[in-house]
Amino acid sequence: MNTQWTRAEDFRFSVGPWNLHEGADPFGPVVRQSRDLAAKLAIFKELGFDYVQFHDDDAVPDEFSLSQREKRAREIKHLLDEHGMKAEFVAPRLWEDARGVDGPVTSNSASDRRWALERGQRSIDVARLLGTDRLVWWPAREGTYIRESKDAVAAFGWMLEWANALLEYGPEIRILGEMKPNEPMDLMYLPTPGHFLAFAHQTAAPDRVGVLIESAHAILAGLDPSDEFAFALSQNKLWGVHLNDQNGLKYDQDKSFGAVDLRRAFNQVDVLVRHGFGQNGEVVGLDVKAMRSQALEKAHLHLKHSKEVFLELAALCHSIDRAQWSSFVETRNYEGLERFILKNLMGHA
Repeated sequence: MNTQWTRAEDFRFSVGPWNLHEGADPFGPVVRQSRDLAAKLAIFKELGFDYVQFHDDDAVPDEFSLSQREKRAREIKHLLDEHGMKAEFVAPRLWEDARGVDGPVTSNSASDRRWALERGQRSIDVARLLGTDRLVWWPAREGTYIRESKDAVAAFGWMLEWANALLEYGPEIRILGEMKPNEPMDLMYLPTPGHFLAFAHQTAAPDRVGVLIESAHAILAGLDPSDEFAFALSQNKLWGVHLNDQNGLKYDQDKSFGAVDLRRAFNQVDVLVRHGFGQNGEVVGLDVKAMRSQALEKAHLHLKHSKEVFLELAALCHSIDRAQWSSFVETRNYEGLERFILKNLMGHA
């Protein structure tokens, strides 16, 4: 575990194309015009992002043949190069196809499971062409609508088989599990980082399996994101983060980082700063969405503001009086410590 603190200016940031979206939700249609990838990359670069997160079909449409896939992926790589950016990871989109309606990795249908493996291998091919060794696995529909529909022990075995097959197919690839307790499934398998890290040690290459932790997903599980970060950091397994915010145990809201609970945001940044996150190539990812009410010309400010909040909190982590902090801890003066933290967050220290 790295004990050298990360300076605010040394963090690198990533964002996905879906974070500049048209504003549709389950209750209404699009409200903003679409932007093509080149336009999005120009905005990302202007905002100071260095990396782009991709689903496999963000880069290469599903229906493309192998030759078309390679041509398209090389075009995307060239576009990234033109903007001075890199791909952070590729994530197989396993949840929107009809073959993924009940899994697909844990589907009772062997043909669905075969499709899931092919989709994962396709994603590794895309990752290679984009120049990244990171595959993010969000097991979106790996769970159950009703418990009696699946044999959970068999399902965990199928997840292990899938992961091992991909580790063999891509010997340079690392798998980052992005865990979530629910939504879109009622209850999802491996719902927290702790579950996935236990799973990682069962794989054929535990050194190539870690986690990407999203703030909102931890909150939805009733957990504190900073503690989840710390647990993974203690095992050198925190290989990515998706920072955002969340109002309680509701649907996954992807609010701007720090917008709901600034103290919770501070603790997330503090654990990353103090434990050297980013010094081994890790990237601070944002997964935040513009409010539906935002006009097109303002529908990038959620990214700008989230990044600014992170950097301001990182600067606070370095400037806060750690000796005074320690004195409160040593005397167990936790009321004093709480007031000290709040005063710093309000700029009254």
